Amino acid sequence: MAITLYTNPMSRGRIARWMLEEVGAEHDTVVIDYGPRSPEFLAVNPMGKVPAIDHDGVVVTECAAICAYLADAFPDAGLAPPIGARGAYYRWLFFAAGPLEQAVTSRSMGWDVGADPQKQGMLGFGDYDRTIDTLEAAVTAAGEGWLAADHFTAADLYVGAHLTWGTQFGTIPKRDVFVNFVARVQAREAAQRASAKDDALMAVPADG
Repeated sequence: MAITLYTNPMSRGRIARWMLEEVGAEHDTVVIDYGPRSPEFLAVNPMGKVPAIDHDGVVVTECAAICAYLADAFPDAGLAPPIGARGAYYRWLFFAAGPLEQAVTSRSMGWDVGADPQKQGMLGFGDYDRTIDTLEAAVTAAGEGWLAADHFTAADLYVGAHLTWGTQFGTIPKRDVFVNFVARVQAREAAQRASAKDDALMAVPADG
């Protein structure tokens, strides 16, 4: 079954690449430049965003959705817990896609609604500190294990990617539990293979 990854090596597409490496899925790569989008790519994703994957005609966009889809499409990789044990898996996968990304983006943009509980209630994350503290509690509770199961899952990958970039660029504080979690996920062979492939694309002309 053919998979095409639409990505840019300086984007969230690195998460999708990592997930593809974890599940062992062969794939073609189309690099999308940061200029105007071509009609061909807009037919894949009208939002014009990367990453996107096309899996034998099934198009999936949004990083968390791509991670969840690939975990289900390639069950032998074990990147999703059994159906009956997916509560924590879905919780932390979509916590990172929703509250965490919103909180980090809002802080980076200088958007702050202050301590008004009504305004905080209108947001998907409440406030930045509460979001970061909630994630710290989850990672701390996991200890040297993982967030959602007794083994590494797509939730760990996705949360780990956010923590990697956030602690690197200063949008998430370098708390000890975050730094340790990042070290463990980035030590995975699939993470290193994915990074090497995306780093090699930096000098390759893109197709927009």
